[in-house]
This record gives sequence, structure tokens and C-alpha cells, in this order.
Amino acid sequence: MSTSPGHPAAAPARTAYTVWAVALGVYMLAVFHRSSLAVAGLAATERFDISAAQLASFTMLQLLVYAGMQIPVGLLVDRFGPRAVLATGAVTLTLAQTGFAFADTYPLALVARVFVGIGDAMTFICVLRLVNTWFAPRRIPVMVQVTGVLGQLGAIIAAVPMTWAFSNIGWTKAYLSAASLGIVMTAALLLTVRDTPGEKHLRGPRMNLTAIRSSLAESWEHPGTRLGFWMHFCTQFSATVLGLLWGFPFLVKGEGVSEATAGVLLTVMVVAIMATGPLLGWLITIRPWHRSTLVLAVVATIMATWTVVLAWSGPAPLWLLVVLVIITGIGGPASVIGFDLARTSNPPHRLASATGIINQAGFVASLVLVIAIGLILDWRTPGSSTDYTPDAFRWAMSFQYVLWTIGVVQIWRYRRRARERLRRDDPDLWREQSRSL
Repeated sequence: MSTSPGHPAAAPARTAYTVWAVALGVYMLAVFHRSSLAVAGLAATERFDISAAQLASFTMLQLLVYAGMQIPVGLLVDRFGPRAVLATGAVTLTLAQTGFAFADTYPLALVARVFVGIGDAMTFICVLRLVNTWFAPRRIPVMVQVTGVLGQLGAIIAAVPMTWAFSNIGWTKAYLSAASLGIVMTAALLLTVRDTPGEKHLRGPRMNLTAIRSSLAESWEHPGTRLGFWMHFCTQFSATVLGLLWGFPFLVKGEGVSEATAGVLLTVMVVAIMATGPLLGWLITIRPWHRSTLVLAVVATIMATWTVVLAWSGPAPLWLLVVLVIITGIGGPASVIGFDLARTSNPPHRLASATGIINQAGFVASLVLVIAIGLILDWRTPGSSTDYTPDAFRWAMSFQYVLWTIGVVQIWRYRRRARERLRRDDPDLWREQSRSL
């Protein structure tokens, strides 16, 4: 809960924005590759001769790999710098998508998607580290939010071109064309991106197993890191699960809207994510001591909206579903507030690993929810049918309250501990905070 530790002097604005723009381009490319399968579902079932459950395993595997890679990637960034790790991620994505283009069996496709997930996991943390290095502390919260928002354009950009490519040039050429973008972005990265204004390559201390354990323990021990973890856990999963897998079936079969309307509603959710990110970044810049309060308010609003929808007698009206996707979408940028806790609670040499700890939280929660919804739908649906009923979806979506309850309790718990830690470590800053509450 303290201010940003030991930040270097601000770099020239033009150079800083150039570095950020190229790194952001690599992150957008990662989101593009991550989302490209969303419009290839039917093509994938035909190419690999797989069931819907096997197709869903691609999403589950993606979430599992992404979450599992966050701490290792954070440690790599702290040791080798963001430039090297980001370049490795871009190359990995390119090779993985090339492999996916030529894969003709389900096991080979799964292996390729594992490496897409690994490359994807190596991007966001690197971009956040570069933002923290190249921009003045007062600009960091807004820049982090803008990074998250613009990165999601990769998902929107993937939809139309990839849909056209599958229809006109086929699976292999479509994915090879997508993979070729990685060559361009890797070259731009190597020519442009530097780890710091003063150094092209920034190297941290060598780390053996003991040092790694010590670094992670110190990051996790700080209540500010844990507070950021539970803030990310509590806010992200609802929008992520709707966007990646269960939103379309819920809206069509659970709420009775047409497929076209469901697609529009999910697009509205993405627009809400993009529109509210900069606003939340600005709010925590002018009210840095109210970050957890803001997150709790967002979570309470999401819970209240879901309660109205699930308690509605019969299908919810369209206006209410619009409100639902907008409010749920706000949870996406709200989760990014957790990264600001990593910045203000940890020294620069372990910032990336602390960010990795926090970044896995929402994806772990999303993975749990993806699995739980599937299990509950099967439980509440007679026989082996996949014709899920509105009642089954009400039961399944209600599992979110379990995760929200756990997250809210932990946020209350660790924000009290974070304040106690700040009062002990920096009494002057604590008095400043107390006057602003």
C-alpha cells in the first residue's frame, strides 16, 4: 500500500511511447493467437474429428497453461529482463501457430496449443514491466489499464480476418498467415525495445532454487501482494468465462435469445471492458488509497446484477442482459487494479514475479468456474443430453457466488493487514493515507 519504490527517472516521451507501442503490438498478437480458435470451432471439430467436449478442452488447457506459467515467467523477467522474455514469447507463438497450422490429429493440436499458451503467458507481464520502467509513477496506473484494454483488440481483430481465411484459403494457410505476423513483430521488438532508458538488456541477480523460493516467499509474504491476488481473483472470472466458453450457451439456451443477439451481447461486453479501463486507471491515480474499496464496489455491483438476472421469473428482458454484460465486463479492467498493488508493495527486482503471482489468480478462478459450470450442467440435465435447460444454467452460474464469497472475505482480510504493514513500515505515509480516507 506504499508508493512506488525506487523508480528511475522518466524517459523521453517519444521513446517511451515507441517502446510501449511495439511491446503492446506483441501483446495484441498474443491475444490474437489466443482468440483465433474461437471462430474456428466448427473447422476444428471437422479437421480433428473431435467432440464438443474435446473442443472445450482447448480452452481449459489454455487457461491452465497460462495460469501455471505466470510465476515462472515473472521469475524469468526479473532475471533476464522483459525484452528477452518478450522476444522468446513472440518466437514461441510463431512456431506454435505454425505447428497448429500443420497439425492433423487431436494430440498434435493439443501440443501446439500448449505452446501457444506458453508464448501467450510470456507477453503481458513483460509489457507491464516495461510500463513500470519507462513511465513516471503517476502515469503507470492509466498506462496499465490502456495496455489491457488495447490488448483486447487482438480478439476483435482475429474474428473477421480468420473467419474469412477459413472460408477462402483453408485451415493451414489461415494459420500460417497468422503465424507470419509474429516474424514482423519479433523484428520490430528486437530493433526497438530496450529494458530501461539506460540499458538495452537488464539482468537481475542469478537465482538458484533457494533464491527463487526466497524471492517468491518475500513477495507472497507481503499483504499488499496477497491483496492484489484476491482482487484479481474476485473480479476477472465472470467476464473471462462468459467470453471464452459459457457466455454464448448461457445466453442462447439459458436466456432464450437468438444466436445473433448473443453475439452482439458478448461484443457489448468487450466494448465495456475497453471503455471502462482508462476510467478505472484514472480513478486509482487520483485516489490511490481507495483501490480495494473500488474493487469491492465493482464486485458488489456484479453480484447484484447477476442476482437480478438469475432470480428473474423466466428469461431476463434484453435490457437487463445488456446491463449484465456491461457490468460483468467492468470486472476485467477492475482486475488490473491488482497489479498496482504489486507495484507499490514490492521492490523493482521482484516486481515481475509478484505480478505473476497476482496474474494467475483470475485465471485459476476462471478455470475452476469453467469446470464447475460444465459439471453442474451435466448434473442438472437428465441423461447424457447437452440440451441444457434455463434451470440448469441458473444452478451452474450460481457457482460464481462461491468464488465471490471467498474473494471478498480475503480482500477484507488482507487490506486490513496491508494497512497495518504500511503503518508499521512507513508511519508518515500512513498518516497521509489516513487523512485521505
